[in-house]
Amino acid sequence: MNPISFSSEITRRTFVGQCCAGVGAMGMISTLAQLRLIGATADSFVQKDPVTGRTDDYRALVCLFLAGGNDANNLIIPTDATSYAAYAKGRGALALPQDSILGLNPRTTDGRTFGIHPAMPELRDLFASGKLAVMANVGTLAVPTTKAQFTSKSVPLPNALFSHNDQQVQWQSSLPDSKLFTSGWGGRMADLTDALNQNNTISMSISLAGQNSFQVGKHVTQYAVSPNGAIQPNGGGGNLGSLRAKARKELLNTADANLFETAFAGLTNDAVTDSALLSSVLAKEVPFKTEFPKSNLGQQLRMIARLAAVAPTLGLRRQIFFARIGGWDLHDHQVVAGATATGAHAKLLADVSQSLAAFSAATGELGIGDQITAFTASDFGRTWTTNGDGSDHGWGSHHLVMGGAVKGGDIYGKMPDFALNGPDDTGRGRWIPTTSVDEYNATLATWFGVKPTDLPVILPNLSRFPKPDLGFMA
Repeated sequence: MNPISFSSEITRRTFVGQCCAGVGAMGMISTLAQLRLIGATADSFVQKDPVTGRTDDYRALVCLFLAGGNDANNLIIPTDATSYAAYAKGRGALALPQDSILGLNPRTTDGRTFGIHPAMPELRDLFASGKLAVMANVGTLAVPTTKAQFTSKSVPLPNALFSHNDQQVQWQSSLPDSKLFTSGWGGRMADLTDALNQNNTISMSISLAGQNSFQVGKHVTQYAVSPNGAIQPNGGGGNLGSLRAKARKELLNTADANLFETAFAGLTNDAVTDSALLSSVLAKEVPFKTEFPKSNLGQQLRMIARLAAVAPTLGLRRQIFFARIGGWDLHDHQVVAGATATGAHAKLLADVSQSLAAFSAATGELGIGDQITAFTASDFGRTWTTNGDGSDHGWGSHHLVMGGAVKGGDIYGKMPDFALNGPDDTGRGRWIPTTSVDEYNATLATWFGVKPTDLPVILPNLSRFPKPDLGFMA
């Protein structure tokens, strides 16, 4: 999905189709309730130096979405003899050679040992240095679910399990059992915390990968930026260009009854009005020395680091970023026959590893490494069993959280049993998540500055789960 450009064929219909599964109202998140809580949150979390009176509590979250469903079974791999034997048998042609796996030494253990994919030495090192944590077997859940409950359908389940579009929306909205999608959890968090920003002229919600469900809010609109900088709307030259610009302005200023049309108009209007300002601010930025990969993901994260560096100039103490890398729907060509540590999946993981490592180095160089947390999300995991040289849509998946404020060097949550037809398997190794997306998101939101009493505004289903704080953030 490319960032919005007015030379492309992006339309309101495209935006609505890509961002939402349905439109409706959600009583928990009324405008009145949000406005009350915005003020309360701002008063509670603005921290002032008692001598200078200066506020310096900048924090940013970076959602890195692995679109298509990452095969996390080959991201974090069991390495002890018993577990690896089950892995090799279950994964067949997808199994990586045991001596190629990069070992991890988590602070806590369930008796098993684990490693990371051989294409990710940079993240192995960040894990060892305490700047990277693994969140095990997390996924969309309506309520905590056992295999018996799944089989008997005695508890509500997420809508349209194993569907790309539905699961992407559910991950980004944190509303897995609702067909009424009005906002993303990142958008709701932005609405709740935007009052922490002062004189902000650029939205606190910035996407480096075009429109997305995660950042759709009621008050704060997402702002699209390309990896190269502010997007310059292209209306053409001469009289035709002037007419197009006038028509576009009238269209964008038209009141919309539909939330997603409003979100589209807001995003587009921001691109029109803010591109010159952002270009001017970035032109004055002092560059950092860290080299990023030339890949699209590397350049997305490079721009996020640049935007975080100029946050004080823009009056921003809270920022929410969205980056995306596609290509994970690997039903085939996942590995290269006879060389299973290479192939399409290995190339994607290498890009993630190198790009995140550069991002960690750059934010450290800027002195804000402990103020930015990057985390991965994806449609779902994939099957334990192979269909030949690929895998099919799964459910629970392992994810990565990186930053100076992360209690890294550990695996959080509960790894699956890895037994086909075992207690965690719904069929073919589609693991039932043992941690909900809501718990994962709540831990991040709390670090971002959301009070525990306000978490239900962002995550309406959170009370159904036992651990609103999973412990991976300082």
